[in-house]
Amino acid sequence: QVQLVESGGGLVQPGGSLRLSCAASGRLFRIANMGWYRQAPGKQREFVALITRGGTTTYEDSVKKRFTISRDNAANTVYLQMNSLKPEDTALYYCNADHIASLHSDPRTFWGQGTQVTVSS
Repeated sequence: QVQLVESGGGLVQPGGSLRLSCAASGRLFRIANMGWYRQAPGKQREFVALITRGGTTTYEDSVKKRFTISRDNAANTVYLQMNSLKPEDTALYYCNADHIASLHSDPRTFWGQGTQVTVSS
């Protein structure tokens, strides 16, 4: 199995920055896409950003130019640098990873438990 552990959340004032990390561990063979999602109270979980193993990135429109996703393949870790934070960015942030268990396996998606980000003055 694959475990994902997020860290780096907290309370920050509007306009501030946070850097989230998510480390994968367990019986790892190859991790393909890694991504970040978020869920605000009373809302559905929504896509934030994705990065392929080769480094191609995709962002949700409201976070473009403010958030940057990156990864360290050797460390099986994905990061989310969040700048110019707004109150509407307040949510529980989850990472996910598509793990390929062998050369002939299809990817299986795993999720972390989430880290809380609160943007408030």
